[in-house]
Amino acid sequence: MKYVYELHKTMLAHNLIIVYEGEFTQEITKSVLAMAERNMDSIGESASTKRKVFNVMVECLQNIVKHAEDLNEKDDDGLRNNAIFMLGKQANEYIITSGNPVRNPVIERIQTKLDKVNSLDKDGLKGLYKEILKGGELSDKGGAGLGFVDMARKSGEKLEYNFEPINDEFSFFALRTVVPRAGGD
Repeated sequence: MKYVYELHKTMLAHNLIIVYEGEFTQEITKSVLAMAERNMDSIGESASTKRKVFNVMVECLQNIVKHAEDLNEKDDDGLRNNAIFMLGKQANEYIITSGNPVRNPVIERIQTKLDKVNSLDKDGLKGLYKEILKGGELSDKGGAGLGFVDMARKSGEKLEYNFEPINDEFSFFALRTVVPRAGGD
């Protein structure tokens, strides 16, 4: 039972206010968003900060659900249920972190999109956002990188990411986004 206390200490040390690990569905996504809303309301968070945090959270959670669906046909090893979402709050920022398995062949495409997003300034991100919308690359599943662009625009920061190999077929994709807290509305 000591691990419960150790986990609690870890969450306090990293200022984590929400941690969810397991299967992600639309219903679970709604519940995570509702918990975050209650938490931010209870501390009187500014409306502009809440909007930005929610936008980034939705993009992260949709990414997890999308990849879980992609892995649906191969769930013998429980990979589809192996995702995590964390929301942390520091004095001046929120940290939104997600992690989920992805197929190794898609890593290069994801990395290219993230590197492009991270190479752009505010105006460049705005231009890329418009270009993607006009380009018609979007589908029901996304895939054009619009979510990454939107996350970078809302945060004003670079998106941190990592791919940790799981096996020959899959890697664990971790994404961290920092959203500065507004001084008020």
